[in-house]
Amino acid sequence: MGRNIGVIGCGYWGRNLVRNLAGLGALHTICDVVSSKLEDCKSFYPEVNTETDYRKLLTNQAIEGIVIATPAASHYSIAREALLSGKDVLVEKPLALNVEQGVELVELADRQRKVLLVGHLLEYHPAVTRLKELVDGGELGKIQYIYSNRLNLGKFRTEENILWSFAPHDVSLILLLLGGEMPEEISVHGGYYLHQDIADVTMSVLNFKNGVKAHIFVSWLHPYKEQRLVVIGDRKMALFDDTNPDNKLFLYSHEIDWVERRPVPRRKQPVPVVVPPDEPLKLECQDFLDCIHSRRKPKVDGHKGLQVLQVLTMCQKSLQEGGRTITLKRWQENFFADETSILEEPCHVGEGTKIWHFCHVMPGVTIGKNCTIGQNVFIGRGVKVGNNVKIENNVSVFEGVTLEDGVFCGPSCVFTNVVNPRSQYSRRHEFKSTLVREGVTIGANATIICGNTIGRYAFVGAGAVVTHDVPDYALVYGNPARVQGWVCECGERLNFESDAIATCSQCQRRYRRREDRAGATVERLQP
Repeated sequence: MGRNIGVIGCGYWGRNLVRNLAGLGALHTICDVVSSKLEDCKSFYPEVNTETDYRKLLTNQAIEGIVIATPAASHYSIAREALLSGKDVLVEKPLALNVEQGVELVELADRQRKVLLVGHLLEYHPAVTRLKELVDGGELGKIQYIYSNRLNLGKFRTEENILWSFAPHDVSLILLLLGGEMPEEISVHGGYYLHQDIADVTMSVLNFKNGVKAHIFVSWLHPYKEQRLVVIGDRKMALFDDTNPDNKLFLYSHEIDWVERRPVPRRKQPVPVVVPPDEPLKLECQDFLDCIHSRRKPKVDGHKGLQVLQVLTMCQKSLQEGGRTITLKRWQENFFADETSILEEPCHVGEGTKIWHFCHVMPGVTIGKNCTIGQNVFIGRGVKVGNNVKIENNVSVFEGVTLEDGVFCGPSCVFTNVVNPRSQYSRRHEFKSTLVREGVTIGANATIICGNTIGRYAFVGAGAVVTHDVPDYALVYGNPARVQGWVCECGERLNFESDAIATCSQCQRRYRRREDRAGATVERLQP
């Protein structure tokens, strides 16, 4: 295997990655902005190349994979650049510091067909691998609850709190043991002692649909080091103790008798479980190298890293709101819906779509791929929204409206579905449909009266009141809205003058205008 890996970041953890990659014969270049760190690594690995500008690693054709061990705040930007440069990427946890950035990295890796491995190291630990086998094989019985303590004195950080520094390990393990199931509810309480804005201690409680509960206690203000995860089943219990120098995994076969209707424990001695002594970080690095050459997905791919990021984001939200319970109603792998929004079943939301705060989607709605639904948007029963649609804040898309692909609805624009509403008389049987064709732009505060069709790539000006059908490519504004000109698919105004042919000054698309008794129409000419 060739020396094909570049490591960005040679601090405390980066040096461990350098050591393992060098041992595997795969280390090509190390990079850090601090020259003394490079010199220290160079003294141990004199054959390795050094750089202070990580972008030089991204343009080096000899380097196939990039390992990112920089502070968490830079993970997203460096990983994005590396993927766009055509490199496979191993990025230390967390994948990013917000879900939107995490989604972007996962989608980018999928599009580029590049390896994206997230460094949730404990998933490579031999004891964890064996524990997962025991859980999946039913050795512990039905899992009832899981708790984990990750405690130490320091290392204090200023760029991230204890939740983001320590808890990713435990979140990844809990999700792994529960087969990737996401929690339904999360609440987090924390303490701020060394810095008023950075939590030093947090307690997270996760509730799952299958009845499992989990808690995660993390602190860097603790008198001794402790790294324990306990899994309680209805048959047996397991302990993963990563600080035990001899045995890392134990099984407990405690039993509970009921005497006079009271539970009485019968304790038994723990049984150590033999696991291989392999170093987890070496296994992680080996997996990365194998994936580069075989093109398979890593054990901890970007999608798993994104799940952990989603849980951490909800934990942070609860922490900031004083421990309020956060309900994860719509954290899905293929689209995002803020937990303040309501999505009534059945409805369909396409891959890559983002639904932001305080939205309400009624039953029977279909929303396509890669849409953006802004804050406080209402989408009525049975509405169809195409792909790549953008609906800005404070818009109500009522029943009977159809938005085709690429439609833009500006802030606070209005749709109606009845021409003569009365509050004391039901008009549901009189709803009139409205069709907004492909590529239409509707400006802010415009009103679209129901029963009309807005033609392809038409442009409705801000504040306009549309009372009739709008032709393809028409620019309309005013009250009532009238055709005031014509626009290209790219949005630029067309100038026909006396000629029936117009060419867009920006994109060079060509159009023909025709006149008849029904009025003027415009069509695009094929190149």
